Amino acid sequence: MTDTTPEKTPVTLLGLGTMGTALARAWLTAGHPVTVWNRTPSRAATLAGARVAKTPAEAVSANALIVACLLDDTSVEEVLTDTVLTGKDVVNLTTTTPAQARTRAKWAHERGARYLDGGIMAVPPMIGAPESGGYVLYSGSGPLFEQHRATLAVPAGTRYVGEDPGHAALHDVALLSAMYGMFAGAAHAFALLRKEDIDPTTFAPLLADWLTAMAPAVHQTADQLRTGDYTKGVVSTLAMQVAGTPTFLATARDQGVSPELLTPYFTLMHRRLTEATGGDEDLTVVIDLLLRPEPTA
Repeated sequence: MTDTTPEKTPVTLLGLGTMGTALARAWLTAGHPVTVWNRTPSRAATLAGARVAKTPAEAVSANALIVACLLDDTSVEEVLTDTVLTGKDVVNLTTTTPAQARTRAKWAHERGARYLDGGIMAVPPMIGAPESGGYVLYSGSGPLFEQHRATLAVPAGTRYVGEDPGHAALHDVALLSAMYGMFAGAAHAFALLRKEDIDPTTFAPLLADWLTAMAPAVHQTADQLRTGDYTKGVVSTLAMQVAGTPTFLATARDQGVSPELLTPYFTLMHRRLTEATGGDEDLTVVIDLLLRPEPTA
């Protein structure tokens, strides 16, 4: 019989930190030939089957698909500067800003490469574990993404967010910003209980369920932003919620807890209410207060 099993795309991976090692292991487990390079070669010791390149140039020359998972944008430029990128497909999974991603895409194009930027929405233990729900946001060359979609989907799910190379990084930071906001709220909640005879492990399920119940509100926020109607479907108006803020601040004071995680948001709420005519808007209005005015020429 003739073996008709399709050959797995070879991958070159630059960077073997915790995330890079997890990516390499996932591709190797799936049967992809993997060439790796790292400043410290010993990092590859646990990657049975990987070819270890001595230099970035050797690693890049080995395959057409080049994946970078390095410390920062400066590291990407330093590592790739003395390599030949003509005809290569560069997938940059290094955490960067949207502006850096756009600049790096232009830099890669000038060197004859196609470019795809990625934002990893997962921690290393989630890589290679489809049931974990981890995924990678991609933006940049659509043809590159389509050609390598199956290979890129091996370590984690894929979500393509457009041709603008900066959009993956932007989505990444936006999602993580929301995460830190949630963590800040949870930290304040636990602090309120800290001095009381309340088991935090008993409170935690209540908090998780409450945050889960509130999460769908983002869909209404998105709809209001799209339509420009911040009074649509409002349940608790801005005026009502501002009226309730003294209770939160007084409770924090009584519990000996700093309100510093809450006050910036409350300040925006109060500011908008003083500017509004009726206060019948949703909290969506604070988003526009965060936008800085365009600089004048």
